[in-house]
Amino acid sequence: MSTIHLVDDSATMLMSMEMLLKRAGYTVIKSQDASAALNTLNSETPKLIITDLNMPGMNGIELIQEVKKIGKFRFTPILMLTTESQQARREEAKRAGATGWLVKPVEPNQLLAVVKQLVPAA
Repeated sequence: MSTIHLVDDSATMLMSMEMLLKRAGYTVIKSQDASAALNTLNSETPKLIITDLNMPGMNGIELIQEVKKIGKFRFTPILMLTTESQQARREEAKRAGATGWLVKPVEPNQLLAVVKQLVPAA
């Protein structure tokens, strides 16, 4: 079973995405901010990380930059899931190492389709 790490400061968003992904057969790890996510990544190796952009403290792009510095996550796909849609922010995230970008609210089937592309072995 593939593990997905969700990072979002919204408890509601974490809960709804967790339910959707668990029903699809994934194991889910949750963090409410980037610092907690980095701490968890010391002991976990998810197949995919899905992060929000706007969070208190370190934002999603900064999180991606930090994650990509960790050797075992160099090739781990990271999906940005945010309310923002500006092209400049998308390009900034891509330069940081983001694999993809989805704008909230995202349709559950669309999210699952993207996840299945990035983590096909689930």
